[in-house]
Amino acid sequence: MTLFASFKRLLPLLAAMALLAFPASAQQPSSVNPTASSVKEKQLLDALKPGSDETVAGRISIQDRRAGNLIQPAGREFRAFHEVTVPLVGKIAILGTLVILALFYLLRGRIMIEAGPSNRRILRFGNFDRFVHWTTATSFLVLGLSGLNLVFGKSLVLPIVGHEAFASLTQLGKFVHNYVSFAFAFGIILMFLTWVKDNFPNALDVRWALQGGGIIGSKHPPADRFNGGQKLIFWATVLGGIALSVSGYIMMFRPLEVAVSGFQLATVVHGLTGLIMFAIIIGHIYIGTIGMEGAFDAMGRGDVDLNWAKEHHGIWVDKVALKNPEEISGGRSPVPAE
Repeated sequence: MTLFASFKRLLPLLAAMALLAFPASAQQPSSVNPTASSVKEKQLLDALKPGSDETVAGRISIQDRRAGNLIQPAGREFRAFHEVTVPLVGKIAILGTLVILALFYLLRGRIMIEAGPSNRRILRFGNFDRFVHWTTATSFLVLGLSGLNLVFGKSLVLPIVGHEAFASLTQLGKFVHNYVSFAFAFGIILMFLTWVKDNFPNALDVRWALQGGGIIGSKHPPADRFNGGQKLIFWATVLGGIALSVSGYIMMFRPLEVAVSGFQLATVVHGLTGLIMFAIIIGHIYIGTIGMEGAFDAMGRGDVDLNWAKEHHGIWVDKVALKNPEEISGGRSPVPAE
């Protein structure tokens, strides 16, 4: 028998002696705790206590590391603000506006054309202007109503239609809200490019404001193509529309560069801006329909009664009469308004 063959026979015996020579504790841990690095129940409960500033996070394998946060203190504060403060601001803004308009109508009534309607009309807005207005206005109303459902739907709509119908309605509203937002953003851009040249504030607007815009009292202050109130509506719509669009698209597309606090800020800005703008537009709709005789014609048919135009936009009428008398119909061109 060779030396190599003898070693092969002794190898199992040597291995057994080696195992006996080393204690079991040297081969493997005496106890294994697979959850040693996991989040403990007490840690979660402590993080949920009011006033806690502890953030609890776990390990994830996806690219967006923010999804690993299980609990973050700012999230509780945001939820309370979003679910309590934002709806409260909306109720005050919208209901307050409706109450003020109702009282104003009861006390002031409809603002009539003092000289009465004439048989002459003047072109106020062309087809493109009205396209821009109605594109923006229609899309905003759709966005506003679908957005109000997200804020007040659980308390107002759900009890009436039931859970199943409310879930379907809200899901449909979400899709409509997302897609119609592109038409609204497009309308805001067109509105700014089309009318910004006529909406810069000037001394006439100060005079218009001091005289109550012809709404408070009986005197109609002079105004050019847009008066001070219309300029306020313009800038509120443009700046508010930009804030709504930017915050909305952050919420919709969720870029990875934006932190969780950025999404929370976008949600708050979107909600508050939308509610305040909705209240402002309610006032705008009131003045443009039942609140003032002849006002709806401007965007409804494009031309307005000449007497209405002289009373509310006399300076603008003067310019049109001198430069484009053909835009005034119903007889000979009038003498420039005083």
